[in-house]
Amino acid sequence: MGDEIDDPEELPSAAGEFAEEYRDVWEAYADLGEACSEAGPVADETKRLVKLALAIGTGSEGAVHSHVRRGLDEGISPEELKHVAVLSIPTIGFPGAIAALSWIEDETD
Repeated sequence: MGDEIDDPEELPSAAGEFAEEYRDVWEAYADLGEACSEAGPVADETKRLVKLALAIGTGSEGAVHSHVRRGLDEGISPEELKHVAVLSIPTIGFPGAIAALSWIEDETD
């Protein structure tokens, strides 16, 4: 699915610094992510949209940016990514969804 990042230089600064300082922990974390991704039948595009939704639900701007960038690289349209924020309105509320939409638009506009 493209979530594996082997080079800490590819990460945002805080995550990259963590990956360099705690290489064993970072590698175990990456392995866990890969195992979770391969544990079931969900298609890659759906996995990306689910991960985006989870990032929105937790209010993680950095994770939203990351999953939007990866989604765009994987061929998911900006409209599909933005729709995830719209779908979050009944669950997380209008303010949180609008914040998420602005984070998505940081990467799509």
